[in-house]
Amino acid sequence: MTSPRTLQQAQRLYRSDRHMWRLIIMIVAWMIFMAITRFRKFYTLINFQTMAAQFPEFGLMSLGIMLTMITGGIDLSVVGTANLTSILMAFLLINLTTASGGLPVYAIPLVFVLALLLGATFGFFNGILVSKFHIPPILATMGSGELFTGICMAITNGNAISKFSRTYANTINNRIFSLIPVQLVIFSIMAVIIWFLLSKTAYGSKLYLLGTSETVARFSGLKTNRLLIKTYVLSGICAALGGMIMLANYNSARADYGTVYTLQCVLIVVLGGVNPVGGSGKISGVVLAIILLRVLETGLNRFPKISSYYISLIWGGVLILVMVLNYFTEHAKVKTTQAGGSHE
Repeated sequence: MTSPRTLQQAQRLYRSDRHMWRLIIMIVAWMIFMAITRFRKFYTLINFQTMAAQFPEFGLMSLGIMLTMITGGIDLSVVGTANLTSILMAFLLINLTTASGGLPVYAIPLVFVLALLLGATFGFFNGILVSKFHIPPILATMGSGELFTGICMAITNGNAISKFSRTYANTINNRIFSLIPVQLVIFSIMAVIIWFLLSKTAYGSKLYLLGTSETVARFSGLKTNRLLIKTYVLSGICAALGGMIMLANYNSARADYGTVYTLQCVLIVVLGGVNPVGGSGKISGVVLAIILLRVLETGLNRFPKISSYYISLIWGGVLILVMVLNYFTEHAKVKTTQAGGSHE
């Protein structure tokens, strides 16, 4: 039998981060369900490798949206940034492709460096709109996202850009030690960098303070404009990396790739426990939310009789469920605090 002390410890552990533990419980429950119903089709090495190669493209965009949402803002231009970056780099790869169909040794590092610079530039543009011109983030980034998409349409006429060497796609779609997808490594490196910035540097503390109260942040002497610009630059870099992974996964670039990713990324970030009005959120919750949505979608695809159209329905249902749970959790906290104050 479980002792009362063990139960109390478990309750404290759960209360310490409800969002994370709810996601873990959901993931475990779904994995058990898949083990019972579709073990042979779901629990294969190639299936998990495929999932690990597919989610980084929208996972990286989610990390960028997470950062901006912690400030109390949002970045709805991530897909436009990703597509514009991938299209421009596709044109460069076409010019770098040799007569034999290969690429010079420096080509892939070059396009990644340029992609990071482009992402940072697009993010800087968003940051200026939000910080200097005080345009609401939802409107500023929605407008810039449409602008970036429009530029994509103008330079491609709506066509896919694909006549470049397959060396790029083969390199990014490769697996380290024939086991770990390169896309997963790129995502993991960026996730670790953001985790370090949020938890181990002054930037993270300032970001949470800004999201909690912009007025307090200003009176504390924080340079809020500079902080916002840095945050949107980071979001642009994340989106650009997502675009480079999309370029490899599809072996082409197009203006309308990943159109569903914007709302999906917002869903992931909120599901991961990031407060939509700013001030709180952890990267661990966002990563778990990414994993949950990926295993849900992949698992549903193992049931031929279930239409893929139900995936959005399930995502929406899961989000509403979590938001309702959060509502009751916050009310329980308020009641506990009030009760504690009255006893004093």
